[in-house]
Amino acid sequence: MCNLKDKVAIVTGGGGVLGGNISESLVKAGVKVIILDIRQANIDKRVAQLAPFGQIEGLVCNVLDAESLNSVKDKILERWGTIDILVNTAGGNLPGATLREDQTVFDMKFEDLNRVINLNMYGSVYPCLIFGKVMAQQGHGSIINISSMATYSAITRVLGYSMAKSAINIFTQWMAMEMALKFGDKIRVNAIAPGFFIGDQNRAILLNPDGSYTERSKKVMAHTPMKRFGDISELNGIVKFLCSDEASFITGAIIPVDGGFSSFSAV
Repeated sequence: MCNLKDKVAIVTGGGGVLGGNISESLVKAGVKVIILDIRQANIDKRVAQLAPFGQIEGLVCNVLDAESLNSVKDKILERWGTIDILVNTAGGNLPGATLREDQTVFDMKFEDLNRVINLNMYGSVYPCLIFGKVMAQQGHGSIINISSMATYSAITRVLGYSMAKSAINIFTQWMAMEMALKFGDKIRVNAIAPGFFIGDQNRAILLNPDGSYTERSKKVMAHTPMKRFGDISELNGIVKFLCSDEASFITGAIIPVDGGFSSFSAV
C-alpha cells in the first residue's frame, strides 16, 4: 500500500518542524522531495538532515509571492519534469495575533491579524494555484493542505489563525470540485486537520516551565478522549495515504487527526 516511490513532491514550509517531519516521511518512502522555505539556513539544515535517507533538495521561496513561486515551479519542472504531490505546511501562528488571557478581541492589532491570515490562507492558496496548474496540465496530482481543530468550533485567543484555517477548508473543497469537474478524476485535493500537538509555536501556552500542563492544556485533555497530545509523526500515515493511489476516490475531504477531540462533547 501507499507506493510513492519516485514521485516528485513539493513541501512548502519544509524547513519547519511540521514540514520537515512530513518531508522525512516522504523521503523514506522513496519520494523525491523538494522543500520550500523562505530561509536558506533552514533549508540547508533540513537537507543535510534528510539527505542520508533519499532524494531531498531545497529551494528558497516566498509562498506569498507569485513571482517567487513561478520561478521555483520552472526550476522543478526543468529538473524533474513533473509535480506529483504538493503538501502545504507553510503557516503557523504569530505572537502578535494571539490574544493574551488579559486581552479582548478589541486589543487585536489589524496588522498582526492581516499577517497571520495572509500567511495561513494565501500561503496555501497561491501554491495550490501555481503548482496545481501543472497538475491540471499533466492530468494527475495530489494536493494536501493543513487545516486545524480551530475550524471545528471557536477556540479562544487564536482568532486570525482560526479564520484562515476555516478559509482553507472551503478552498480545499472548492479546488477539489474544480479539479475533478474540469481536469479529471486523477487530481485530488484534500486537507488534514491536526488536533493538539506540542510544537515551538504553542509550547509556552501548553506547558509550564517545569513541563507540567497549563490550564489551557487541561482543558484540551478534558475534550480529548485519548487523554494525550499527538506526536507529530502521527500525521505521516494519513499524508502518505492521501498522496497514494490507495486514496484514488478521496477528494475534498477534511480529515481530523486529533485523538477524538472533534467528535467528543466532553460529557
